[in-house]
Order: sequence, then C-alpha cells, then structure tokens
Amino acid sequence: MSRYRGPRFKKIRRLGALPGLTSKEPTVGSEQSRSSKKSQYRIRLEEKQKLRFHYGITERQLLKYVRIAGKAKGSTGQVLLQLLEMRLDNILFRLGMASTIPQARQLVNHRHVLVNGRIVDIPSYRCKPQDIITAKDEQKSRTLIQNSFESAPRKELPYHLTLHPLQYKGLVNLIIDSKRVGLKINELLVVEYYSRQT
Repeated sequence: MSRYRGPRFKKIRRLGALPGLTSKEPTVGSEQSRSSKKSQYRIRLEEKQKLRFHYGITERQLLKYVRIAGKAKGSTGQVLLQLLEMRLDNILFRLGMASTIPQARQLVNHRHVLVNGRIVDIPSYRCKPQDIITAKDEQKSRTLIQNSFESAPRKELPYHLTLHPLQYKGLVNLIIDSKRVGLKINELLVVEYYSRQT
C-alpha cells in the first residue's frame, strides 16, 4: 500500500487532529457526530491509522517499526513512539523547519538538509542524541526553511530539541519521552492491533 496522497481533511474529520498531516485547521462544524457504538477492532484500527497518517508512513513501514519495538527493551508502545519521533522528517517538523511532515520529507528528499555536516536524503533516517541538523549552505535551502519559520505559528519547542533559527540549525539533545509526543494516541491499542494480526 502506497503513501496516502488523498484529501487530508477527510482523514482529520475521521480520526481527529493530526498536526503532522496538515498545518490548516478544519472548519467549525465539520466534525462528525456519530453516536454509533464502535467495535474494539475499529477503535484499535483508528489508533493505528492515526499513527500512519500523522507520520506519513506506509503500512509496511509501520509494521516494521512495531517489530523493531517488540524486540527492544521496554514497553513496545513507548519504544514505537520513540522510533517514530526520532525520524529525520519528524524532527524537522518539530523544529519548525517544515510546517508539515510531508513538507519535511520533501526537504530531505531534495537534499536540502545536512545531518552532522553530511547530506541525508532519507526521510526515515533515525536521528540520535547529539545529532546536528542544518540547512544546506545554499540560498534556496535556507529560503525554504525561512519560509517555514515565517508561515508556521511559533509552537513550543519540545524539550529534547534545541533550535538556532538564525543559523538554520537544530540539535537533538536526547531521545524523546513517549509521554511528550505531540499526538493524542493510545499506543497500546496499536500494539494490540498488530499482535492480533500476526
């Protein structure tokens, strides 16, 4: 299954706020008021879909992350969120260098971003503590990131990141605590969904 490229508000109306998918806010009154009772399967499926659409990953990628998280020490759900939060495209989004995760992915794919002084063109690159993320020393790269700084409303920077906007530079201080993820999600339901699939 390929990456979702369809109408974004349709997904937001169905699943709730997904800040990584779009920077626009849905209009008032667009929320669906369904009073029908949801099955347990549907609840788990919707939590899984929230993760997929917020981070902009495919079903296969998410399954791979769940398997990696299952083999790691600690709670599978918390490790899963940490893996997703430490992706390069998500770090750029959280730093404010891109207004959405799809825009951050495009910046990385078009080689506008350096990690520790080297060009990285893989959006799923897993950042580590002490990684320095900068814009390439070209005018075009810096203009694109400057436009994101100006267009996106200033959000509070997560504690695990440091931003130097004048130098177009960000620093990963440490691995994020899964309780501070900017998405309201019950990661245990996602793990349950996949444990029942296999």
